[in-house]
Amino acid sequence: MKPTVLLVDDEPSVLFGYRKFLEKAGYGTSEAATLKEARALFEAERFDAILLDKNLPDGNGLDFVPEVRAEYPDIAIVVITGAGDVPEAVDALKKGADNFLTKPVDMGELDVFLRKSIEVGGLRRVDMTRKRLEKKSSMHFGESPAAKETMEYAQLAAENDSTVLLQGETGVGKGVLAHWIHERSARASESFVEVNCSSLRGDLLASELFGHAKGAFTSAVCDREGLVEVADRGTLLLDEIGDMDISVQAQFLKVIEEKSYRRVGEVKVRHSDFRLICATNRDLQREVGEGRFRNDLFFRINVLPMTIVPLNRRNSDIPGYVRHFLANMGHEGMEIDPAVMGALVAYRWPGNIRELKNVLERAVLLARGKPISLEHMPGVSGAPAAAARPDTGGTMSLQEVEEEHIASIVDQCGGDVQKASELLGISRATLYRKIKDRKGD
Repeated sequence: MKPTVLLVDDEPSVLFGYRKFLEKAGYGTSEAATLKEARALFEAERFDAILLDKNLPDGNGLDFVPEVRAEYPDIAIVVITGAGDVPEAVDALKKGADNFLTKPVDMGELDVFLRKSIEVGGLRRVDMTRKRLEKKSSMHFGESPAAKETMEYAQLAAENDSTVLLQGETGVGKGVLAHWIHERSARASESFVEVNCSSLRGDLLASELFGHAKGAFTSAVCDREGLVEVADRGTLLLDEIGDMDISVQAQFLKVIEEKSYRRVGEVKVRHSDFRLICATNRDLQREVGEGRFRNDLFFRINVLPMTIVPLNRRNSDIPGYVRHFLANMGHEGMEIDPAVMGALVAYRWPGNIRELKNVLERAVLLARGKPISLEHMPGVSGAPAAAARPDTGGTMSLQEVEEEHIASIVDQCGGDVQKASELLGISRATLYRKIKDRKGD
C-alpha cells in the first residue's frame, strides 16, 4: 500500500506542484487549503504524513502540529516555512514535527525528508507495538493435539491479514483467541474493536457499526463515529456474526469488499482499513441453507476458518487450564485436593473454558486460603463424564449429561436463570435455548 500524504497549503499552484511530484514518486495525496479543511480530512481519513505550510488563511499551521501529534503519535509531519521563520520551525520540532523545509522547496529534498519522516513514524509504531506486546494478556490453550492445531492456525492468522472465522461453542475462548491474533499481528499497535451482533438488531447494529449523522433518527442528537471507523488500521471482531440481521449483512458485505461505508443518514463515503475477525457458535453453512445467513457473506468471511474444539473433547488440557487460571488469580501455589482434579477432568463443562474459570474463582473464594476440595465446587463433583443411569444401568450421552447438569444448577439457583447462567459461564439466551430444547418445545 502506497503512503498517503495530506498537503496543507493555501496556494493552488503550490498544491498542484506537490501533488504532481509526489504522486509520480509513489505517494497518494489529499489537499487542504485551510486548517478547517485539514481537520475535516483528518476526521474522515488516515494519513501516513502531513506536509504543512506555516501561514494559512485561518491560522498558524504550526499550532496544528501538537493537535495532530496528540491524535496520531506515529504520523510523519514535515513543516514548510519561509527562510525568516526558522526559529518558529525549530519550535514546531519541539511541539512534535519531524522535519521542516524552507521555501522555495527542493522537490528531491522533499521526497527524502518525507521518506525519512515516514520511517521515523514506522519506528514509533514498532516501539508502541513492542510496549503493547509486553503488556499483552497471557493465554493458555492446552497441549492436546486439537489445541496445538488451533494454535498453529492462530499463528498463521497472526502472520497475515486475511479474514478469520472462529467457530465453536459458547465459552470456548473465541474472543480470547481473537485478541491473541490481534496482539501478535502487524496491527497490534492499533485498536482492537469488538461488536456483539446478538445484542443489537437492525438499525441499532447498523448505527453501532457505521455511525450516524446528527438527525438521522430521533435520538441522533449529534454526529457519531461507528466502530468500523474506530477500527481503522486495527482489528474488528464481529462476535456472534450468525445473529446479524439479513439487512445488515447486505450492508456489511459491501463494506468488506470495498472497505468503504456511509454513516446512517449521511451520503459521504468514508473509508476504513480494518482487519476482520468473525466469531460464531452457529453452524453458518446450515444457517445459509435455511436462509438466515447470506451465502455471499459466508464465502467472503470464510477465508481462514478455525473451529475451536470444546473442552469436554480435550479434557487432558484441563489440568493446564487450572494451573493457568489459578496463577492469573495470584494463587499459583494453592493446594488442590487430588480428588478435585479428577472431578474437573471427568466433568462435561457445558459452559466450556468460561465455566471452568468461574468455577475456580468461586472455589478460591470458598476455600478462604485453605486447600481446594470438592466441597468448594458445588455442582461439579456430582457430574462425572460418564454418569450411569440408575434406572437402566446404561451410560448417559453427552447431551443427557449436559441436560441433567443444567437442570441441577437451575434447581440449585431456585429457578434464577440469571444466576444459573453466571455459574455455568454461558449467556442467558443460550441457557434459555438449552432449557427449551430439553423440554422439546
